[in-house]
Order: sequence, then structure tokens, then C-alpha cells
Amino acid sequence: MLTTRYVTGAPNWIDLGTPDIDGATSFYGGLFGWQFQSGGPEAGGYGFFQLAGRTTAGGMQTTPDQGPPSWTVYFQTPDADATAKAAEQAHGSVLVQPMDVMDQGRMAILGDKAGVSFGIWQPRQNKGLDVVQEPGSLCWVELYTADLPMAAFFYHAALGLETFGVDFPGGTYTTVLPAGQSEDAMFGGIVPLADDPLEAEAGAYWLPYFEVADTDAAVAKARELGGKVRLPAIDVPDVGRIAKLADPYGARFAVIKSVPQES
Repeated sequence: MLTTRYVTGAPNWIDLGTPDIDGATSFYGGLFGWQFQSGGPEAGGYGFFQLAGRTTAGGMQTTPDQGPPSWTVYFQTPDADATAKAAEQAHGSVLVQPMDVMDQGRMAILGDKAGVSFGIWQPRQNKGLDVVQEPGSLCWVELYTADLPMAAFFYHAALGLETFGVDFPGGTYTTVLPAGQSEDAMFGGIVPLADDPLEAEAGAYWLPYFEVADTDAAVAKARELGGKVRLPAIDVPDVGRIAKLADPYGARFAVIKSVPQES
């Protein structure tokens, strides 16, 4: 599971690129209770979504030439430059070269072998998100891809991620976790596009899940606030009740009311 005790390869940040940061703040504020805190003039418009003073995500207003509205998942690295090089050697790409973000850390935007973009964050002053797993915060990430073995190979080569198969009625779900960690450190999954007609139509990408107290209420609220319901609420046995949504500008995400895990 995700924790804020970040280790190499674990998701440690997420941010939103949107054409209307004020509108997005209104949407996510209504849905999750977030407030937006600007990073100041030196941050170039970048800021932080916060829940009771704790950072749950980053965000900024973007232009069409910067890509469509979307969420970007970042993974922890001890050396952004080395990870960028490893991604290239694994037949991925460097979309935004490694660069320092003031004294906060060093980041880059990479593309996997299939072209799916993701971020890497080498922490300095900013160690990562302040809160995960709680209602209104990131709790899981899922990669949709046409070629699961190729994706598993790439993310192992670039980030050291390992995979672990979890059996369920009708098949196996491939989970991902940081290298050298126990199975309970799994933080996400890899799903073949062929197994999900909805995502096959959308194409390969990383989908973030946010924990909620009530999935059905979140779906209703998202619709009320102008969002789109891509997949109505459904129960996943032993996992939770999930729904797939998009904000008013098209950025895709999912919500889940997780089944309590046995301690």
C-alpha cells in the first residue's frame, strides 16, 4: 500500500495540468474538500492542493501545446539524471529533461516504451505528498497498456519496480511494488488494454485513484460539479467500491472506498 514513508520507485507525488486552475480548484474542492495554495511568483503558477493544510497534490494551469488536461504520477528516485538515462536505455524517452525545482527537489518527465508519460521526483526539501490513503488523497495507481510484459520490463529497468500476480475469479491482476519490498508494499497495478474496453478506447496511461468515504456520493457530487462519469460505481470483491471519473476539463481519475485491510 502507499505510505508517506517513500522509498525508491514508490509514487511520491502527483499533479494536475489543467486549462483552468480556478475551475479545477472549484471542482476538486467540492469533491474532495481541497484548497489550492499558490507556490508564489517564483513557482511559475504552480501550486498545491491541500486538505486541512496537508498537501494532497500539485497543480498548475497549462496551455494546449503542453498536452491535454491530465494527472501525472511521479515516482521517487535517488538520482533523476540516472533514472532518465535508464529510461532511455530501456527504449523509453525523456520528455522534460531533469531539472532542479528551486531547493525542493529535482524532477523530469519521462515516457515509457509505449509512450505513456510519468514523472520522477528526487526529493530534497520537498519529500513528497503529505497524506495518502485517507479520504481525499491518493491511494493507488494503475497503468493501462497494450503490452503488459513490455511495461513490466521497462519499469523494472527504469525504476526497479517488481511485479506480483494476485489471483481473482477469472484471472490474475498484476500489481507493482518497489524493489526489495514485501508484497504489502504494492501500490498499483498494470492492466492490459485488451482486458478493459473502456480504457482500450482511451489509450495507454497512468490512472490515479483517490480514496473516498462514499463512492456513490462522490460520483453524484462529481456529476453535479460538471464532471463526467466514465464508469459508474461498481464493487470489486475484497478491494472496494470504485468508479472512474473525469473532471470538467477531461483529466481522468478514479475514486474508491476501500475494503478495510486486516492488520
